[in-house]
Amino acid sequence: MSYQINLDDVDVDGAIRESANEVSGDTRLSFLKKAGIAGGAAVSGGAVLSALAPSAFAAGGGRPPASFGKGDYGILNYALTLEYLEAAFYNGATAANLSLSSQASAFLKVVTKDENAHVKFLKGALGSKAAKEPKFDFKGANTSTEMFMKTAQVLENTGVHAYSGQALNIKSPAYVKAAISILTIEARHASVIGLLNEPAGNDIAPDGPFDTPLSASAVLTAVKGTGFIV
Repeated sequence: MSYQINLDDVDVDGAIRESANEVSGDTRLSFLKKAGIAGGAAVSGGAVLSALAPSAFAAGGGRPPASFGKGDYGILNYALTLEYLEAAFYNGATAANLSLSSQASAFLKVVTKDENAHVKFLKGALGSKAAKEPKFDFKGANTSTEMFMKTAQVLENTGVHAYSGQALNIKSPAYVKAAISILTIEARHASVIGLLNEPAGNDIAPDGPFDTPLSASAVLTAVKGTGFIV
């Protein structure tokens, strides 16, 4: 399925800076930074995500900054930015030939394929006006086995919260269908890596029976705070 749109070139870095400037107080602190992931600490994805839960917008609010584009196209470029991040993270982990358990290796193989497929789909939907891929520096988070496992859990849960945060903002039924299909895959990834990291099962659904949608501003500010985008 391919859609062509007419948008000005999207400045991803500028959009993220714009989003960060719109957020004040505690929400400016990245939940990844709070977890210490950028500095090498390891904290469960559930604890990390709960840091921003109090400031999460209700479902249907918190659209991406206007610099991503108008309407559904802006949401697609926002999603593409997150998928670029995930795909690059897993591509780097695959190239690093990490020493992983058989189950973690299986997770990495599947999630690498899936995230690259998400990038391909969204770029096809957006055509020549898709947001350009930023440059990334994961600061060793995808070349250390311990850091990879913890960071992957946070990234996958972030994807779930980000897609659910935009679900009620999408107008096109075709795009709703695509977003929901990606959301469910991100959720499956998140539950698997949560169980691998915490075998008792407490991180399968870190927010409990109901997930918390996050606004685009909260998600993008968190991404900016990691320093992963150069």
